[in-house]
Amino acid sequence: QVQLVESGGGLVQAGGSLRLSCLASGRSYVMGWIRQSPGNARELVAAIRWSGGSTYYADSVKGRFTISGDYAKNTVYLQMNSLKPEDTAVYYCAAGSTFATSSSMRNPTFYDYWGQGTQVTVSS
Repeated sequence: QVQLVESGGGLVQAGGSLRLSCLASGRSYVMGWIRQSPGNARELVAAIRWSGGSTYYADSVKGRFTISGDYAKNTVYLQMNSLKPEDTAVYYCAAGSTFATSSSMRNPTFYDYWGQGTQVTVSS
């Protein structure tokens, strides 16, 4: 069992930045950030594979968001820049306990463990 605790959400104006953090209680193969807003499907916005450090970004956040990880601290970060109102959502940290291919790490259903979520609100 892996417990995930997110922090760093909040309210920011459009064009601003936020940094989300996720502390994991155990090891995993891959970690990601998944967001959901009312009326919309879950969207995996970024993921990182611990082995090799490969990353994935959704097209909607490429060039604006950066995922990084500190293996020693078992913590993953999501730096969000140039935020837009459409980035408003609850952001969940998630971890996958099995080996992730480049394809599987892009799928929200691959992730076994989820945090409670942190609200990000971007005002226009």
